[in-house]
Amino acid sequence: MEIEHYSPGRFCWIELAARDRQVAERFYSGLFGWTTRDIPMGEQGVYVMFQKNGRDIGAMWETAEHPPAWTSYISIANVDDATETAKRLGATVLGGPLDVMDAGRMAYLADPQGAPFALWEPKKHAGADLLYEPSTLCWNELLTSDRDAAARFYSELVGWRCEETPNALMPYYVAFVGEDRAAGMFKMPDDMAAHMKPQWMPYIAVTDCDAMSAKARELGGSVIVEPRDIPKIGRFSMIRDPQGAFFCIIDLAASMH
Repeated sequence: MEIEHYSPGRFCWIELAARDRQVAERFYSGLFGWTTRDIPMGEQGVYVMFQKNGRDIGAMWETAEHPPAWTSYISIANVDDATETAKRLGATVLGGPLDVMDAGRMAYLADPQGAPFALWEPKKHAGADLLYEPSTLCWNELLTSDRDAAARFYSELVGWRCEETPNALMPYYVAFVGEDRAAGMFKMPDDMAAHMKPQWMPYIAVTDCDAMSAKARELGGSVIVEPRDIPKIGRFSMIRDPQGAFFCIIDLAASMH
């Protein structure tokens, strides 16, 4: 569906830090059919827009300084005020606040458990043009070391209301903005925490989770969690791209929105 406006507290954008942009373009274009649009950024290199049907749905930048990873952006009314609140609540400021030309203003943070995320105060760019359809973002999920502490942090920072859901594979919080589901969060089990750091995981909607997992493998990615069902939600898989960035795909059997 087309999106023109994001309420504060809603995830609005995803952005990939990649070691090699050409490797990333080949993988994600091959997997999801995304096309790209380059935006020259002067000394900072090129900002690459990922697109579906000519509409912006995410982005990528090439960097040797940051580990390959997807960053999830939360829309916010005032990024400077929110950054100060985040610091008071125990977050670490990794970058900003800073203006991104006339698109908006952002800050890059790590929550108290260490999961990176970004805050976005929109100007000309609200966020992704499309959500909740195949090959676009449909969910954001926090993998954390302390679910209750994370819920308190984000609830105070962006106004979420967190409720436990009985329909998941593990104890799971769903965060709400008003009556709308905004995100999920769970405490990583020990075997997962042994090789993954706390992080926000973007979910990309697909129509066949098993086929797409196999395709990701063929394109050089790794399937970290084999396709499995989430009762009353859908069938999902966790993927690591060829450069090490994690994301999930999900074939939604029931609407989450």
